[in-house]
Amino acid sequence: MKNIIVTGGAGFIGSAVIRHLIGQSDHIVINVDKLTYAGNLESLKEVECSPRYHFEQVDICDPSSLQRVFEQYQPDIVMHLAAESHVDRSIDGPAAFVQTNIFGTYTLLEVARKFYETLSPDKKNQFRFHHISTDEVYGDLEEEDKPFTEINPYKPSSPYSVSKASSDHLVRAWFRTYGLPTIVTNCSNNYGPYQFPEKLIPLIILNALEGKPLPIYGKGDQIRDWLYVEDHVRALCLVATQGKVGETYNIGGNSEKRNLEVVQKICELLEERVPGKPNGIEHYQDMITFVTDRPGHDRRYAIDASKIQRDLGWAPTESFESGLRRTIEWYLRNLDWCKRVQDGSYQRERLGVQI
Repeated sequence: MKNIIVTGGAGFIGSAVIRHLIGQSDHIVINVDKLTYAGNLESLKEVECSPRYHFEQVDICDPSSLQRVFEQYQPDIVMHLAAESHVDRSIDGPAAFVQTNIFGTYTLLEVARKFYETLSPDKKNQFRFHHISTDEVYGDLEEEDKPFTEINPYKPSSPYSVSKASSDHLVRAWFRTYGLPTIVTNCSNNYGPYQFPEKLIPLIILNALEGKPLPIYGKGDQIRDWLYVEDHVRALCLVATQGKVGETYNIGGNSEKRNLEVVQKICELLEERVPGKPNGIEHYQDMITFVTDRPGHDRRYAIDASKIQRDLGWAPTESFESGLRRTIEWYLRNLDWCKRVQDGSYQRERLGVQI
């Protein structure tokens, strides 16, 4: 049994990590989350009564509060997921991304380092700082290029990906300079239950059900590798507990799809599941609307996950279609959740149009 701090535990991936850890292990989990617009404790209803679950509303940019959490809970593992994560929002307001993703990671690293230095040799051997990042740090791929591996150079394009690349470099520097036992993972596009409706898949599902336009940037020919969130969570927990200190692991779903294909597939599955459409619409695909592309939009991301498969025995279990079916079913069952998490600050409007 270990004490595991999960930063950003009220967010999409973080809450999935916590549900998995509470449901599938005997670890004690401490959720450290500031509760921004995308953090919602409703995502943790099923575990909130567990005696092994604790919540601390703390900003990772606040060193004194972080220090108290470390001293109180004496963590063996830190899984760092707290981040501003939406590319379009980073175009509209990059300052928050610099503050949280760079300065917040620095602050967390420093608190973790000082805590680590107080540990006994045995405890130091057990301690891990696992930083969860994105494939967007690698930049752009052409269609003929091989997928990203862990040795690809960084070429971030957006304020978001630059902030994440910076945080990755900080984590590796704290390993090399200070000996803090860190591990980094870079994942492809996640999707699944409890994802905030600003992201592509839930946005399209909810807009389609309400008869609203289904916006696609440019021609919809950008390619992403899609990873079902529960597959990602299994990988993260493996890395945190069994990964090698100082290593980087890429995590991908082996499911490259064009954005237009993704939207068309959602429409196809909704035709099966919800044939009755609003506003007299004949086909869901009739609502597809092509809009001005995002500034600096990367063409393609693709992950080579052979290292984690080889070293830790992980592989995704969901195909894109099976994961998408599960996702759509969840949203259909949880429309009230979707309404509650949209608190008035975001109503699925276009973001990221500032240049």
